[in-house]
Amino acid sequence: MNTQQNSFKGAFTALVTPMVDGRIAYDELDALVERQIEGGIDGLVPVGTTGESPTLGFAEHIEVVKRVVKKVNGRVPVIAGAGANSTEEALHLTREADNAGADALLHVTPYYNKPSQEGMFRHFGAVAQATKKPIVLYSIPGRAVVEMTIPTLVRLVDSFANITTIKESGGKVFRASQIIDALGDRLGILSGEDEHTIPYMSVGAQGVISVASNLVPDKVSEMVHAALKGDFVAAQAMHKKLYPLFRDLFVEPNPVPCKYAMMKHGILTSDSVRLPLSEMQPASRAVLDATLAKLA
Repeated sequence: MNTQQNSFKGAFTALVTPMVDGRIAYDELDALVERQIEGGIDGLVPVGTTGESPTLGFAEHIEVVKRVVKKVNGRVPVIAGAGANSTEEALHLTREADNAGADALLHVTPYYNKPSQEGMFRHFGAVAQATKKPIVLYSIPGRAVVEMTIPTLVRLVDSFANITTIKESGGKVFRASQIIDALGDRLGILSGEDEHTIPYMSVGAQGVISVASNLVPDKVSEMVHAALKGDFVAAQAMHKKLYPLFRDLFVEPNPVPCKYAMMKHGILTSDSVRLPLSEMQPASRAVLDATLAKLA
């Protein structure tokens, strides 16, 4: 039976994929991994949407996983993005990321083709059977359109022992309570949105897969670890301090603002992204610049 002992807890970073002129900058990726670990982050999540997985080729996707796994060298868990809206593609990415040494696989609800609950159950079931590694489900109805119902989630956890955690990005705090009510400690919950981390943790979630921690891993880690210790006074204070950043890192589609902020802080040499994403527009830069200037 699944328990939270088999799930993931803490602050995990949804890593950006550094690029220069649209090409992956692997040396900068190495440096980013090291900075994250030094900042106290609990784990890394390469090649999710923040890592621009939709515009990476399969070979690039797996090479990023390999590079992160090598640089991490066992110091923190690596949860590799392996999701797709084609089950065959998801299975391919799962096997390849597993072979590359990922500690777990992140799988998003299939997007655009709008599968039924039965289709989602069979999709995730096929993925879970393709690996012995833990599976982190990823619910983000704003992008995927569809959302797993609680009964489907319960059915998956009942059927597949390696489905241990869910990344919740639906923007509804009561969803975390619904999951806990239905599954107790059989499924860990990580917030998929920085601004909802502390609200989610206040009702029983165990952490976050964060975008903001690309920029401030130490601060996000401090906030999450305070909440894990039950110190919600300190966690709330950190949340209030960081909230403008959490908000304005999404003034344009992710990871465009995050890469811009990282470039401004000298973490990346370029804010390059691949089409159909484009660089930040002047009005958005002004909004984010003002927020960054206030970030101590």
